[in-house]
Amino acid sequence: MSRDARREQVLEIAQELFATQGYHHVSMDDIADQALVSKPVLYRHFPSKLDLYLAVVDRGGEALVSAVSMALEPVSGGAVEPGDGKAVVHALVRAYFGYVESAGQSASLLFESDVTRDDDVRARVESASAETARHISEVLEHYTGLPHEHNELVATALVGMAQIAASARHRGDGPYATMPVDEAAELVARVAWGGIKGLVRTEAPASND
Repeated sequence: MSRDARREQVLEIAQELFATQGYHHVSMDDIADQALVSKPVLYRHFPSKLDLYLAVVDRGGEALVSAVSMALEPVSGGAVEPGDGKAVVHALVRAYFGYVESAGQSASLLFESDVTRDDDVRARVESASAETARHISEVLEHYTGLPHEHNELVATALVGMAQIAASARHRGDGPYATMPVDEAAELVARVAWGGIKGLVRTEAPASND
C-alpha cells in the first residue's frame, strides 16, 4: 500500500473512532490496531493524536466546503435572473443535508466536537463553517442590496439553520428523523427562503411558495 493510501486508510479509521467514541476515549493504540499498522508507522504519518484529530477535522471541513461550493456554483456569478435568490437558499440547505447524510456520525466532528476547549481544534472546527458562510455571503451580494457585513450575518444565520436542522434529523432527535432527506431539506429551505426573500432586490413578484 502506498504512503498516501495508508494515510487515507488511517484517516478513515480515526474518523470513525473519534466520531463514535469521542477524542478522549480513543488512543493511538486503538487506531493502530484497527488500521493494522504499527505505532511507529502511525506516528510517521501523524506525530500525535491531536495532529491526527486535526487532520480528520480538516478532511471533513474540505468535504463540506466542496459540497457547498458545488451546490452554489450554478448561481455564483453572472446575470441575476428572477428566482435565482431562492435557488441560492435551496442549494445551500440541500448541500448541508447532503453532507450530513454522506458523512453520517462523523459530521459531529465539525459541528459538535468534544475537544473545542483546545484553541487549535476550535479554530479548525469553526473554519469550515466560516469559509462556507464567506462563500455564501459573496453569492448573496449578487442578489441583495445589503451592505457586505449584513450579507455576512445573513449567511452565518443560514449556515446555522441548515447545520442544526440537518444534524438533528440525522441524529434522530424527534419524529422528523424518519423524514426523507430530500423532503426535510426542502422544508427547511422553504423556511429559510421565507425569511430572506424580502432582502432580495431582483426577484420575480413574491409568491406564497
